[in-house]
Amino acid sequence: MARKVIITCAVTGAIHTPSMSTALPVTPQEIADAAVEAAEAGAAIVHLHARNPETGQPDQSPEAFAPFLKIIKQRSKAVINLTTGGSPTMTVDERVRPAAVYKPEVASLNMGSMNFGFFGMLNRFKTFKHEWERKHVENKDIVFRNTFQDIEFVLKTLSETGTRFEFECYDTAHLYNLQYFLDQGLVKPPLFVQTVFGLQGGIGPHPEDVLHMKRTAERLFGDKFIWSVLGAGRHQLSIAAMAAAMGGNIRVGLEDSLWAAPGRMASSNAEQVRLARKIIEGLGLEVASSDEAREMLHLKGGDTLQV
Repeated sequence: MARKVIITCAVTGAIHTPSMSTALPVTPQEIADAAVEAAEAGAAIVHLHARNPETGQPDQSPEAFAPFLKIIKQRSKAVINLTTGGSPTMTVDERVRPAAVYKPEVASLNMGSMNFGFFGMLNRFKTFKHEWERKHVENKDIVFRNTFQDIEFVLKTLSETGTRFEFECYDTAHLYNLQYFLDQGLVKPPLFVQTVFGLQGGIGPHPEDVLHMKRTAERLFGDKFIWSVLGAGRHQLSIAAMAAAMGGNIRVGLEDSLWAAPGRMASSNAEQVRLARKIIEGLGLEVASSDEAREMLHLKGGDTLQV
């Protein structure tokens, strides 16, 4: 049998702003439709943030998540993954609240503090509709706080609900942080390790960086982890292809990249999922269904979402 590859689609995030792409989902209906369409295209997991429907500004209040969670649960069997990253300027108490309220199958968890920079996008995007957008993008003073105390707080808050984690690792130190929590018994295998490449402040997008993160994870976790990759911006699909060929899984979506090809912006999240699917199937592999992903990751089941 061909190996199954999990596609995660991160449909909106907190980095890109509405002025950058008309395809970026902002309203609850747009977010719900984007998630369902991504699942229909082949995404087993949908990774979700919320936004203010008027301005597109990131909104981590549980109330902002409810409208689209209800629709997605009704219309799709996709695994729902709620962010605890929110936006880098939010406190950990703010960031964990939606997952604590709705108890999803998966929640993302950033595994270390880091400098975070979006300002490079000002080279391409010059005009913005909303006042918050330029301030958000040009800020060079962001430290995304994820201390050992913060991480332990999220783990203890959500582990009681049966939620498992997408461990977002932006550099090798984050893998070592994850090893610490594994040694302490606060996380349990299989670890769903999402290695992130090409964001300003984290490890780069060079093939050697991808290999280094994979080798480090293998050395630290052996057969106790399931590897996935997230390539930012124009590196999304090239890194996806590398990882799929090396035994990994793939995350795509407009949270991470607005592009479908050099010089061409993606028309939707579903388009990026279809491109990832072409890579997977072109390598003679198969796309994992949502139920297959649940089995691979030892998840508790979609009916447990409290919405």
